[in-house]
Amino acid sequence: MNTTGFGKEGWTPEGLGKLAGKTYLITGANTGAGFAAARILLRKGAAVVMLNRSRQKSEWAMADLRKELGANARVSFIRMDLADLSSVREAVAEVLRTVPRIDALICNAAVAQVAKQSFTVDGFESQLGINHYGHFLLTNLLFARVEESRGRIVVVSSEGYKMGLKTIQFDDMNFDANYHPNTTYCHSKLAQMMFAYELQRRIAEANRKVRCTFATPELPIPPSSTKILPCSLASPFP
Repeated sequence: MNTTGFGKEGWTPEGLGKLAGKTYLITGANTGAGFAAARILLRKGAAVVMLNRSRQKSEWAMADLRKELGANARVSFIRMDLADLSSVREAVAEVLRTVPRIDALICNAAVAQVAKQSFTVDGFESQLGINHYGHFLLTNLLFARVEESRGRIVVVSSEGYKMGLKTIQFDDMNFDANYHPNTTYCHSKLAQMMFAYELQRRIAEANRKVRCTFATPELPIPPSSTKILPCSLASPFP
């Protein structure tokens, strides 16, 4: 597979080979981009573990996938609420107990444009808390299991990182003084992108056996962007 440039259309699922024997964890996999990713991976023969907040919606999503792909589709669910760090820790304990290998951890779940300032169980502004902090903890706790498979960590950011403040507001991370639904969302997406870059830098520096990439679902990233977005131009799937 070409991992440095994919042509005018960017990376597409057609570039994937057979994935039998591989396992992928996806947050927010019962709808939207996460559900679409689960469908693609299952079609290629992989196992998918959904990490979602809603058990009922996850059951519906898995039923739809099995109806489409067959009863033997290897899809399962572990409940996890990114707005509650204790829930993240509980989910990780279940993953480590029941999922022997992780070929990629796809940090996809997100909330966006929350109308009024709200907070996670742990007291963090909700968009930053769910989109970044929850995934930050999840990634750290599962890193060793991903590395065992020489796997990949995929952070789903957004073109929104280019908007809003365009910097991290360290003196008021909860936006108590200047909360705005979109500005605060963009802040969370910038945090995710910066996290992906820094994690990949540290991985490379330490010569660890993991690769971290990030994706922005709004636009394909052309090969000409290599010098600007180097960690995003590889296939998100090993």
